[in-house]
Amino acid sequence: MPRQADPQLEQRILDAACRLWSRGGEKALTMRGVANAAGTTTPTVYERYRDRSDILRAVRLQTRAELFAALSRTRSLSQVCERYLEFAIEHPHAYEVLFDGFAQPPSLHEPWPSFNLLRLRLTERLGGTPRQHTRLMLSLWSLMHGTAMLLIRGGVTGPLRTQMFHACLDAVEAIVGHAARAKGKAGSGPKWPSSLILGEAADSKVSDADRDARKKSPAARRSGHAKAKPSTGPRNVRRQE
Repeated sequence: MPRQADPQLEQRILDAACRLWSRGGEKALTMRGVANAAGTTTPTVYERYRDRSDILRAVRLQTRAELFAALSRTRSLSQVCERYLEFAIEHPHAYEVLFDGFAQPPSLHEPWPSFNLLRLRLTERLGGTPRQHTRLMLSLWSLMHGTAMLLIRGGVTGPLRTQMFHACLDAVEAIVGHAARAKGKAGSGPKWPSSLILGEAADSKVSDADRDARKKSPAARRSGHAKAKPSTGPRNVRRQE
């Protein structure tokens, strides 16, 4: 009798890969190890995932879904930030897989549900549209991620972990409070370019289109010519000497 196909096999392989990664990180995730943990063979794993990078991408997508499920039960920005840090502490290896090359394909063009949920909660506090708050959301995300990685990599426990955890939450509230009082006033650095879109799956992009357009504009060319104009004085004096 021919062996019946197992419709759950691919998910079983993925679940096994997630377990291995969550327990031991990068060293634990091998194709043979995944096969053993899933109760199948290495060639069978290769039939469904081209290589280790392919299965790692699947682990990243599933971990994003798990993080989003944890965050979606919250009702406010402060709650979602608190749950974000708790998830990172409770699932350190799983959390770390989310961010390698996050601003490059394929990760850039994958859904970022947790980023979007955080940005939505921020929009509920400040008004406007989610895209208007992408720069602010990026700063809050960087703050939370930095704290999470310090807690994970630093092996922080006890009172220090408690203080760092709540210091991060207090900083988030302070930043959001300042943004509410600033009422859209420009911050430091250049204006957020239209060519920089995050968290919107296929529409996401991190390009230099605006910068290239500025370089090609007549004003930029005139400015460039002005800067390139040769100097007179000391250089000519040295040449005469």
